[in-house]
Amino acid sequence: MKESKFVKGIVIGAIAGAGLSLLDRITREDVKYKLRTVSSDVKYYSKNREDLKMKLQEKADQIHTVYNQFSQDAQYLSDKVDELKTLTPQVKTLVTDTKDAFVHSKEEYKTIVKSEEDQFKMPVLPEEVYEEKGSSFS
Repeated sequence: MKESKFVKGIVIGAIAGAGLSLLDRITREDVKYKLRTVSSDVKYYSKNREDLKMKLQEKADQIHTVYNQFSQDAQYLSDKVDELKTLTPQVKTLVTDTKDAFVHSKEEYKTIVKSEEDQFKMPVLPEEVYEEKGSSFS
């Protein structure tokens, strides 16, 4: 019993809301226009059922195409997420190995550069070579 009162209340509320909204002149004119349009469409499609079938088939094809595209996109994204989950540990390992290689190479480069600097180092000459003849700094 309570369900029927609930449904009745919804219907009465909808009718009351529609009636109140029709008090506005612009709303009334808009409703009249839409009713005329729908009425003429119903009359046209009742006489030309093939046109209605064709339009419905076009809409169904559009919806089907959108659904297929969405499914393909969802599958593509799912595959990429799975691929990323697989690659993440590999990339982490690769980055760690690369960092270790650079640290190791850095130490090797330091020793190479140090040995080359030692090889090309100018010998230290005694101070008297730098002194000019005839000048005194004292």
